[in-house]
Amino acid sequence: MAATAQPRARKRATKVVPPSAANYADEDTIISQAIHILEERMYSRGPQLSSPTTVRNYLQMKLTDEPNEVFAVVFLDAAFQVIVYEHMFNGTAVYPRVVAARCLELHASAILVAHNHPSGRTDPSQADRVLTKSLEKALQLLDIRLLDHFIIGKGQPFSFAENGLM
Repeated sequence: MAATAQPRARKRATKVVPPSAANYADEDTIISQAIHILEERMYSRGPQLSSPTTVRNYLQMKLTDEPNEVFAVVFLDAAFQVIVYEHMFNGTAVYPRVVAARCLELHASAILVAHNHPSGRTDPSQADRVLTKSLEKALQLLDIRLLDHFIIGKGQPFSFAENGLM
């Protein structure tokens, strides 16, 4: 019995098509749309926090319902518009170097810090006072302003700035 030879599969030559003007036009449209999306993300900001009342209301909405102690930072641009609000730490351990590093990442010009007291009391502890001074000192070296530190609890939030502690 003679062996039958299998025909070899031929490789098809792929024709390379040079980019056409139509392809470039489509790509330009896509690139233009992508740039628009990036600009919206990069330059869109949150609310402008320009008065103590606005800041208090904003922070109360963010922190009042937290069941555990949370330390939050509001990163602001030069016009005091919110770049981002972040819960930075849970509990009482707060690291100024981590806050400073995040400020630099976000190109923040100023920050507001706040934490809640689930007990409802808004009077600052000695640790709260020391932390505020440490943050203020660390951020001054980077030309970033710590505008205020709020304690959120039952009733009116406590403002370090308004009470002469900054």
